[in-house]
Amino acid sequence: MASTYRDVYGRWQADPQAFWGEAAKAIDWIRAPKTVFDAKAGVYGRWFPDATCNTCFNAVDRHVKAGRGAQTAIIYDSPVTGAKRRISYAELQDEAATLAAALQDQGVGKGDRVIVYMPMIPEAIIGMLACARIGAIHSVVFGGFAAKELATRIDDAKPKAVLAASCGIEPGRVVAYKPLLDAAIELSASKPSAVILLQRPQAQASMTAGRDHDWADLVAKAKAAGRKAECVEVAATDPLYILYTSGTTGVPKGVVRDNGGHMVALAWTMKNLYGVQPGEVYWAASDVGWVVGHSYIVYGPLLYGATTVCYEGKPVGTPDAGAFWRMIEEYGIVALFTAPTAFRAIKKEDPNAEFLKKYSTKSLRTLFLAGERADPDTVAWAERILGVPVIDHWWQTETGWAIVGNPVGLGMLPVKHGSPTVPMPGYDVQIVDEAARPVAANKMGSIVVKLPLPPGALPTLWQQDARMTESYLSEFPGYYKTADAGYVDDDGYLYIMGRTDDIINVAGHRLSTGGMEEVLSSHPDVAECAVIGIKDSLKGEAPCGFIVLKAGVTKAPIEIEKEIVKLVRDKIGPVAAFKIAITVGRLPKTRSGKILRGTMKKIADHDPWTTPATIDDPAILEEIEAALKQHGV
Repeated sequence: MASTYRDVYGRWQADPQAFWGEAAKAIDWIRAPKTVFDAKAGVYGRWFPDATCNTCFNAVDRHVKAGRGAQTAIIYDSPVTGAKRRISYAELQDEAATLAAALQDQGVGKGDRVIVYMPMIPEAIIGMLACARIGAIHSVVFGGFAAKELATRIDDAKPKAVLAASCGIEPGRVVAYKPLLDAAIELSASKPSAVILLQRPQAQASMTAGRDHDWADLVAKAKAAGRKAECVEVAATDPLYILYTSGTTGVPKGVVRDNGGHMVALAWTMKNLYGVQPGEVYWAASDVGWVVGHSYIVYGPLLYGATTVCYEGKPVGTPDAGAFWRMIEEYGIVALFTAPTAFRAIKKEDPNAEFLKKYSTKSLRTLFLAGERADPDTVAWAERILGVPVIDHWWQTETGWAIVGNPVGLGMLPVKHGSPTVPMPGYDVQIVDEAARPVAANKMGSIVVKLPLPPGALPTLWQQDARMTESYLSEFPGYYKTADAGYVDDDGYLYIMGRTDDIINVAGHRLSTGGMEEVLSSHPDVAECAVIGIKDSLKGEAPCGFIVLKAGVTKAPIEIEKEIVKLVRDKIGPVAAFKIAITVGRLPKTRSGKILRGTMKKIADHDPWTTPATIDDPAILEEIEAALKQHGV
């Protein structure tokens, strides 16, 4: 079909309020919005400021009310435990309402925060929906994150309760969550009054008297008493959730998502961007701990009345590189959304796609990629083996949905490898120089979005309006800073060339090099350090740490390097994928003392580089090059 994208985008440009007012009709409001946007409210304005609603009602109850309660809402498939389960919308309503009542029994109410620290199991989704049902604000922390990381989030969110599981399961090992949670609460100044713990058979956790409650017991008691929580009316501008983004040091950045704008945006994308119909099976192969999991495992598909997939497994190793193809065949999946990393892993294990021959993927219409740059080789390989459009699209934790994409539901635009295509309605994307002046087509610059941001994007950071402005809005007045660099071609297609700050992208997870450097510098033998992200064919980027040892250290550098790797794993977690620590005599710096990380990265990536004019001692760059070669980088 011919694409209607230009017409739709033009309609949004001509009258944004009318556009989003029309889109808002897809939501069941308790009090429908009379005002679509208030430019004077909040940090840069607020969407649907006079409306009230409930997200759980829209994601669950209204489908039951419409006679679709028997439709499958969630498919759970766990190759690591062998478990499979289908949950209908009616069952999901019952489970969410019962758990919500159990939360109320623990004193959790509207506006209270609840941390969710769980693996990829249906109870994680039920927990999120139960919070939304009673107006509590959930904050999901990726299961298995290290205690210190979790503690910073507990201190910032000050949760009344924590929903947790006893363990997560990785291929070949069980990761006990409860000791990490106990250690985090011990480290935290803010103490949750209740922990509701789901005991999994793979690891039974010890319980702390007076604080910990058995999930199954609480739910059974609530069911026996006929206790079910009704949906609570909240303002469209009230927070639905807090999701903490990159950085493990200092006060974390808690991205806030509101109730009203979030629902409007996600419901719009399911049809227009992803081209999915209610009742179809849509699979975002991510984790509920990340923004993709929030938007497209939980809320997007359920708001729209699709069937979503909760997969507790990996693209390879559970059991093999045919795992995704089995899922597509078994459940009739029409759209798959995953990170390029997943396809690089499958390609590495099975370059000729031999496993694909064992399965039928005829139900699949589209593969969507996001989380990091989709390299053209991987996109072309996926197109070739699957025979379906492979759509790269670009968005951030902060935006909650795609800034730039190829709107399948409006009729696909031609795919250009290396580009996530064009801005979605709501996003006026521009490329600017340091003075916020627009640059010409095909010229590199900072990627910014003209304010206001659309519905669904963050209105602020949790209790940090000033930091919201400072982090995102002050450098380019009138614009939101994406902190990415790139260019727009003559057809209006965007190309993203890399980050403009110190966040590196490891397998789709944005991680702060600054946070890792703090860990490295905490080692007693380290005098100074620098962490860069180097190109990695599988993960996109891999962190590489350079350390300069203190004078008089007698321990062998190789031993210290091993200790550094373990330290990062312990303090930040396996998610950092930190494996390379290199001892050097000194770090290259400018005369003013700034470490030349950009040049170090170019050397490590084997990209062309020149000696910066501001360098203090050019000979250090040769020393860095030699050290990298010695470590096989």
